[in-house]
Amino acid sequence: MIQNPKRYTITAALPYTNGPIHIGHLAGVYVPSDIYSRYLRLQGRDVLFVCGSDEHGVAISMKAKKEGITPQEVIDKYDGIIRKSFSDFGISFDNYSRTSAKIHHDTASEFFKKLYDKGDFIEEVTEQLYDAKADQFLADRFVVGTCPKCGNEEAYGDQCEKCGSTLNATDLINPKSTITGETPIMKATKHWFLPLDRYEDFLKEWILVGHKNDWKPNVYGQVKSWIDGGLEPRAVTRDLDWGIDVPVEGAEGKKLYVWFDAPIGYISSTKEWALREGKDWEPYWKDKDTKLVHFIGKDNIVFHCIIFPAMLKAEGSYILPDNVPANEFLNLEGNKLSTSKNWAVWLHEYLEEFPNQQDVLRYALTSNAPETKDNDFTWKDFQARNNNELVAIYGNFINRVVVLTNKYYNGIIPTPNELSEVDEATLTELKAYPAVISSSLERYRFREALSELMNVARLGNKYLADEEPWKVIKDNPERVQTQMYVALQIAAALSSLCEPFLPFTATKLSRILKIKSPLNWNTVAQNSDLIPAGHQIGEAELLFAKIEDEEIQKQIDKLEATKTANKAENKVAEPQKETIQFEDFAKMDIRTGTILEAEKMPKANKLLILKIDTGIDVRTIVSGIAESFKPEDIIGKKVTVLVNLAPRNLRGVESQGMILMTTNAEGKLVFVNPDTDGVANGETIN
Repeated sequence: MIQNPKRYTITAALPYTNGPIHIGHLAGVYVPSDIYSRYLRLQGRDVLFVCGSDEHGVAISMKAKKEGITPQEVIDKYDGIIRKSFSDFGISFDNYSRTSAKIHHDTASEFFKKLYDKGDFIEEVTEQLYDAKADQFLADRFVVGTCPKCGNEEAYGDQCEKCGSTLNATDLINPKSTITGETPIMKATKHWFLPLDRYEDFLKEWILVGHKNDWKPNVYGQVKSWIDGGLEPRAVTRDLDWGIDVPVEGAEGKKLYVWFDAPIGYISSTKEWALREGKDWEPYWKDKDTKLVHFIGKDNIVFHCIIFPAMLKAEGSYILPDNVPANEFLNLEGNKLSTSKNWAVWLHEYLEEFPNQQDVLRYALTSNAPETKDNDFTWKDFQARNNNELVAIYGNFINRVVVLTNKYYNGIIPTPNELSEVDEATLTELKAYPAVISSSLERYRFREALSELMNVARLGNKYLADEEPWKVIKDNPERVQTQMYVALQIAAALSSLCEPFLPFTATKLSRILKIKSPLNWNTVAQNSDLIPAGHQIGEAELLFAKIEDEEIQKQIDKLEATKTANKAENKVAEPQKETIQFEDFAKMDIRTGTILEAEKMPKANKLLILKIDTGIDVRTIVSGIAESFKPEDIIGKKVTVLVNLAPRNLRGVESQGMILMTTNAEGKLVFVNPDTDGVANGETIN
């Protein structure tokens, strides 16, 4: 670990521009990286926080093919949505770039060329999966098959999203092309490989020994598993028509593999920032006194802890990451988040549906962050954290302090009198919180840090509840001056300490307290006089609003609609039954009819007794549809009936036929009816 670095370079995983940002991205990467960056800035540190759109992944090509547009149209659309979402949500990047930018193409090409010229790559002709029908080699994400490690039948060629294993497309059992559905063949092609096995000893020493005690156990464990399994050369080029050209002779039609070029995007984003700001970019990547931290999700651990460090080591002039505090996955209402299945809470939609409530989502995601294991986001939990914590604890304290200050002193902070032991103890405890919160943040324990922040608000609530200034004011107004002064110091401290977690709240609270410039983190730790006597504050405003059940139910209904749409889209028809002859079909007498009466079968949950006009008679039919339909709702319903089915006795009632039914996308029973009104009872279906 680097002690007392001169500067910090903080990177957040480059999001694919094949869709918008969802809460899984936020919880895994962007909220924790933003908290960390904001915290360091409040300490007066030299911080560079960079990111950018990853626009060369196979996911882009897949999206373009699916929508019938060009990859450029895909990346331009989603880059715009993503940038605006990050900005509106308050993610405080110093630079947000894109890998389609010329500066990135140049940087990635130069990086590759330097390693190529040094002889660090292996050039090899290998057998790769090829779709003969589409006449193209299949990049990893264009192949699905059975994972050799867990048996998941929908694993991609680069990774199994069920067990998290990193794969090669040729590892899959029963591979299929996602383009045509065909089984691919093997075909020879030339590629360049980074020989990871050459860096095995270096990685063992650097990570397994050097970072055994300071990297998160989920990160360390995954890296150790990979290294213990033995590292092999990994291709850094692909047969693709979208991406950065491989900058050497004999590489026509080949592109840099996205996992080679994407992490270099951090470097090119830094260069872009430096050019704009008139700075030197190199110290942020090449000075040993710089602390480099990568914020990623667990699916990117191998690339940021093994492959990218091996690339940096091979290049020779770059520093290595001091830490890679990867989070696990966040699920949504019990199911895995999925861009392709639209099972997500999209950030841009959240910002429209919950205006000015960015901090509520930041709070909920941080409180429930998947730091060492997968966690689940539910709308009910989101509502409870807002109503029971932000509103009832934080907002309640601030509102009481501001209302009482305006009521008793016209908004002017009173001059304190002699401090009691309780006052002294409270202010001493307050000054300890910056160090406590810092300790958690420095160890990347963001949930723990947020909990300590809320303890500051709890400290304020307890102080007011114990001191009861609204009672003391009658008999001892001098004492209330001191009480309100102490409470206001807690409020001022919150305006600074909450900024990394709840930046919009910090701004609003500073405006209410009329604090013109943010309080330095260290000022809160050292001073008791954060907001002086005689200072004029503003009127009370609610920091947080209660979220009603109706708002939450709307979101739950929205997800249920998505689930229904997914079932309809992914429903597979049952296979055709054994072939019959026309004579077999002609034996069935199927006619239209109308339900005249309907009642429940006594002591049977599933059965209804129906009287049906079949056109040839009125007969009784017992049907197992009672769990789907109320008797009174189906009287007069047009139905299709198999009338020459042999009678059958059901619970003492003779059933003389069968109604034809099917199911919809939700699995609910549906009557099979003529699609035109005016069809008479008794008409035959043939």
